[in-house]
This record gives sequence, structure tokens and C-alpha cells, in this order.
Amino acid sequence: MTFSEYATEWRGGQRHLAESSVRQLDSLLGCHLLPFFGSRRMDSFDHKVVDEFVRHMEAHDVGSAAQSNAFDKLATILLDAHRLGVYEESPIIGVQHPQYSPARAVIPTTPQLASLRSQGDDSFRLLVDLMSGCGLRNGEAAAINLNNIVADDVYRVTEQVNQTTRKYSPIKHRKKGEYRDVPLPMRVRETIEWHAEKHGTTDGYLLRHPKDQAQAFQPYFFQNQWQRLRKAQSLNIPDGMVIYSMRHFFASNCLSRGIAITDVAEWMGHKSIEITFKTYRHLMPGTLGQAAKLLDLGLAA
Repeated sequence: MTFSEYATEWRGGQRHLAESSVRQLDSLLGCHLLPFFGSRRMDSFDHKVVDEFVRHMEAHDVGSAAQSNAFDKLATILLDAHRLGVYEESPIIGVQHPQYSPARAVIPTTPQLASLRSQGDDSFRLLVDLMSGCGLRNGEAAAINLNNIVADDVYRVTEQVNQTTRKYSPIKHRKKGEYRDVPLPMRVRETIEWHAEKHGTTDGYLLRHPKDQAQAFQPYFFQNQWQRLRKAQSLNIPDGMVIYSMRHFFASNCLSRGIAITDVAEWMGHKSIEITFKTYRHLMPGTLGQAAKLLDLGLAA
């Protein structure tokens, strides 16, 4: 069996994947894996073949994130074959994973955040508060629902507006019906209630498509408004700051106040704490010197 035949059969069994994940899978297969491995026999894979693929991506200037994603998908397919007995030893063993390090986040200062809240329309202010105060992704903020306030200080994230399908869907790294609870600061709750009272809701949703209330509010509306404000030079922000920087502010605010990074990773919905650590390690206040002083206090007690 060739890799193309095996991958096609394997893909047919991925019924648990969301529509957007299927599209990403097809893109990785079509752009990277099948052009390189398509006609190769499955029993001919070993660590040299896999390593050659990594070096091929490096030589052709494939982006580090795409390299990492393509390698991960190849590893998943080959691991499946290994479990079925195609290989005595996994072909991935000994191959160095492509290195992907997220760029250092550009985070707004508190005065810059206050300025951002005063720009744009009411939906933009709501977005800024939800992302900076609760750590929501912009697709999750677009699906904000009054019924998801499960306590005075807790918001339950249950869905997002998928940027590919433009419909409500499960949140990232969760199946339908799964959720994550995040802190709900008083100011954010007041903004939610203010927006709901001023503009009303539809089935609890605060935001809907401005031209068709039957459709979900689209995350790109936020991006369009952000770009207009930047073009008009209405935003006093440094280079490199993007809408996602509001979410970075949430992480920074948590970590600088001593909240455990494990909690921050859970609230932000990261698949792995490694992602949180790589992105925000430089924000953690602890240093070896500080740790030594704190430990000495305990030893002297």
C-alpha cells in the first residue's frame, strides 16, 4: 500500500474532527505530505526518510509553524501504521521535531487598554473587555451569550463562531457539549450587562450579524474595525500589536499577579501547557534570585 492509499483510508476514519480541522488536515496532506510521499510504499518508511522530509521543508523555506504541523500529522499517520504492525519500530524515533517558537507577544499597557476601550463601536468595546478580562479568543467573544454567566464571577465558554464555517461550533480543542469556565471580572460583567440592556439579545446572544439577525456575528467584523482604526491612526499602539494582544494582556495580568500558569493555560483553552509556557514564560515574575530569597524564608522559619 502506498502512503497516498493509506492516508486516504486513514482520513476516512477521522470522523471526530470538526469541519475546520478536516480542512486543515486536507491542506497539510495536499500541500506537504502527498506531494512528497504520495507514491512511497508504507513499509519503506524509516527515520532517514522522515528526516529527509524535514530537511526538504527547511530547504524550501516552509514556515516553522507549517513544518511543525506537517510533521505532527505525518507522525500521527505513521504511529497509526506502527500500531497496526506495519513497523517493528516507529519511523519517527530519532527524528528531531521541527522547532517552532511563537513570536514574543506584544501586550498593551493599562493606559493603552483604556484607550482601546474608548475607540470603535459598542461591539468593539465588548470585544476588548472579553479578550483582555476573560482571555477569550475573538471567535469565542463573537459568540458571547448572557446565559453563560453561571455565577457572578464565572463565565462558561461553550462555543465559538468558527472563522471557516462562519457558524457556531464547539470551542477549540473541545468536543460538542464540552466547555471551560473562566474568571469573570466585575468590569467585564458590567460591560456585558450594559451591552445587553442597550442592544438587547437574541436567544441570549449579545452579538449577531448586523444585516441578518438569524446569522452569527462574524469575527472578521472585529478585524475590519481594528484595521480601520489603525489606518485612521486612532489607536496609539506599538508595532506588532494585534487584536490577539488583548488575550495576551489577560495572560500577562494573571501571571504578573502570581496566578499559576497551569490555571492560565486551562482558562485560555490551550491544548498543552507547553504552548502557554513558550508564549508567556518571559512574563512570569519569578527569577532564581527571587526564588532563593523566598526559599530561605521557609528554611529560616
